[in-house]
Amino acid sequence: MKHVTFIAAIVAAAAATASGAALAQGFGHHGPRMSFEEIDADGNGEVTRAEIEAMKDAHFAEADADGDGKLTLEEMQARAREHANERAAWMLERFDTDKDGALTKEELPQPRRAGKMFDRIDADGSGGISKAEFENARMHRGGMHGHGYGQGNNTEQN
Repeated sequence: MKHVTFIAAIVAAAAATASGAALAQGFGHHGPRMSFEEIDADGNGEVTRAEIEAMKDAHFAEADADGDGKLTLEEMQARAREHANERAAWMLERFDTDKDGALTKEELPQPRRAGKMFDRIDADGSGGISKAEFENARMHRGGMHGHGYGQGNNTEQN
């Protein structure tokens, strides 16, 4: 069931990206960006709600492989694989500085906030994360990142 929820979240995120966020960042700020001209389907110099809705509908139709107006688990998984493949190709193209067709650990992008996140979780500044600090961070993770995953949830995850 967690996988269905996760896949649904991916599709929802893709739909959200295709809407208002598309104006600012394109298809997720990590991958290929849509130009204003691509979103402005009629080329009149202005993006309308109808154009954004049409783009969302096109993304849904693209994921709905059998055209029945519903997204099955298999269709969502196929779309997620396509996005993962596109992202991997984009990452290789962007970060493979020596152009050898592979990424070394040094070529991988470093998270901008990795050290800050550790410091935030290590509330007492001891240089280590206690179980209590870990559980506190897990409980508040949704609020810190805005995703809502794990927010107020003290249950174990598989």
